[in-house]
Amino acid sequence: MAEDDTAHPPTDPPPTDAHPSEPGRPRRRRRWLMITAGVVAFLLVATGALLWIAYRKLDGNIRTDSATDRLLAQLEAERPSRTAGAKGSENILLIGSDDRSGTNSSYGGEPGTQRSDTTILLHLAADRKHATAVSIPRDVMVTVPACEKSDGTRSKAGLMQFNWAFEMGGAACSIRAVEQLSGIRIDHYVILDFNGFKTMVNAIGGVEVCVPQAIHDKDARLDLPAGRQTLHGEQALGYVRARESLGDGSDTQRMGRQQQFLAALIRKVQSQGVLLNPARLWPVLDAATSSVKADGGLSSLGALYDLTQDLRDIPSADVVLLTAPRRPYRYDSDRDEFVQPQTTQLFTALRDDRSVAVRPPGSAPSPGAVAGAGVGVGAGVGVGAGVGVGAGVGAGASPSPSPSPVAAGAGAGSDGAAGAAGAAGAPAKASPSADASPTFEGRTADVDACAQH
Repeated sequence: MAEDDTAHPPTDPPPTDAHPSEPGRPRRRRRWLMITAGVVAFLLVATGALLWIAYRKLDGNIRTDSATDRLLAQLEAERPSRTAGAKGSENILLIGSDDRSGTNSSYGGEPGTQRSDTTILLHLAADRKHATAVSIPRDVMVTVPACEKSDGTRSKAGLMQFNWAFEMGGAACSIRAVEQLSGIRIDHYVILDFNGFKTMVNAIGGVEVCVPQAIHDKDARLDLPAGRQTLHGEQALGYVRARESLGDGSDTQRMGRQQQFLAALIRKVQSQGVLLNPARLWPVLDAATSSVKADGGLSSLGALYDLTQDLRDIPSADVVLLTAPRRPYRYDSDRDEFVQPQTTQLFTALRDDRSVAVRPPGSAPSPGAVAGAGVGVGAGVGVGAGVGVGAGVGAGASPSPSPSPVAAGAGAGSDGAAGAAGAAGAPAKASPSADASPTFEGRTADVDACAQH
């Protein structure tokens, strides 16, 4: 066969500016994008799983006091209702238990016994712009209602120390005693024992207090030099529990020390941004949820978080701490009794969601805060209408009722408003003592006790 000598055109050489590797670059780029997307997706899924696990852990830490919820539900008809002016406010009873069972048995006492060493009524205003924490003396004599005991039997109603209510019928009995003496509806409650308190203090890195003089109290396990101290765990517990070796040994002074400690704790949490820093918030949440027993309405992480958000937004200057007015019981100086009408005035203010004014403990009340001064002179002619002249001068409201009208169309009052009423020919209006709001001994959370020493 003859060889094909047909000429073939030469093959064109590749362009000089082309790169053999270019066709593979888009594939590699897509591969890297897919790998990156996969890693990001994995991290998102892993983070979400970890957050879910963490949430479930914290949520599972909280113990619900179902028995108390059941008892309160059964007695709903006997409990006070909320006033119209207090809609949106919340009242939380904080109970510090001296339960000696389990890990608390090392503190002595009869195993299994418990009393409310500390009870604080926390009122959160409806607008969440102010809060009031009222300590209820453990030794104050009150009428405790009949309560169901842990063994199913019922106690008898009677006059006794307030902390016996918790001993006999637990949180339900304490709540009913507070509601009965104050007329305030308790919305939620939290119970904290010795070890729970220590865990909470350690979680925020301790709390700073001032010790005017050295303390050596074997029973409270407290050994502190004088001066500014940062207390942790056991020392902090001893400081708020000690009574015999500090001051005059009264429970009143111990309550004041507990209020100072609580104020210092609030300042530290707010100033160091604990609630805004996830790294610092985790141990606090873990400690808080592991340390408390609460009602069903607070027994979830979401509910506790909402509560902390409410507290976080209240300026410390608008957080008031005080003790319900008390004095030695007339029949036994080792017990207390409430001072009237001041105690009723305090609870009425909280029930109506009004703020409470305080002055430093030990300071004398200003004259205007104790009783208003006023003079009113008026004269009236006729029945149902009067014409007269007069003047009213006064300041403040008296906690005691103002004098009754002198006659129809004429009156004299103990404050300027009543005097003006008399001058206008109208009867002087008595100031209801229960509705007045005098200035109470107390403190606000922004005041650093250390700065006063």
